[in-house]
Amino acid sequence: MPSEREDVIVVGGGVAGLSAAIYTARAGLSTRIVSTGESILGRNAHLENYPGFPAGINPRLLLELIQAQARRAGVWFIDGEATDVERTDGRFHVTLADDEEYDAQYLIAASWADSSYLDGLDIETIDRGSKEFVGVDDCGRTGVDGLYAAGRLAEQHHQAIVAAGHGAQVGLTLIEDSGVDFYHDWTAPEGYFTDRGREVPPGCEEIDEAERQQREEESLEIMRRYFEQPMPGEPTPHPSLADDE
Repeated sequence: MPSEREDVIVVGGGVAGLSAAIYTARAGLSTRIVSTGESILGRNAHLENYPGFPAGINPRLLLELIQAQARRAGVWFIDGEATDVERTDGRFHVTLADDEEYDAQYLIAASWADSSYLDGLDIETIDRGSKEFVGVDDCGRTGVDGLYAAGRLAEQHHQAIVAAGHGAQVGLTLIEDSGVDFYHDWTAPEGYFTDRGREVPPGCEEIDEAERQQREEESLEIMRRYFEQPMPGEPTPHPSLADDE
């Protein structure tokens, strides 16, 4: 079966991978996330210290919100486990456990805590006893051109906000390396640039007051739907606590 071809494949659907994917997709790079659906957020009872939620937030709700944002940005999700990655002809060929294959120009590894699918690539790993990390530079680049690592796998602190921030940084680094004409995702009031005789930079836009109000109303309505009822279900136990069969 031929590989599905994309610009970017992100392995790992936690906060870091989602954050990176939102940026690459919004920059116009076709982006897929490969995920087993086992984000560590699912094990957390209540997430605190994440900006914007003064009393904290249900971590599974936060994950659902970020997933919805990624879909809205154009990200495609693949349920599965990456088992092998090869790099040929300047592209990454990703094989999943079910033998499905995907092909991308860029690959972001954000799959804490397993990077065994990268064993066929010449990457630096850092052994910290019970933990092994992927070596990256300050912007998340590995020693393999086009391969990046984000979040905890790149030895970032384990807090969700750190993972989100590092994922965004890696996504923006990839965008810069790709040469896509992208500045940032700043939406400015009408006239912010043009009234000063400046062109609107790439990746920005000016919107008038009616458009601003429409976007705010849509945002509020969506958030009301997500917050009108408590999130069902309970945290997932750590795998080490699972009962023996």
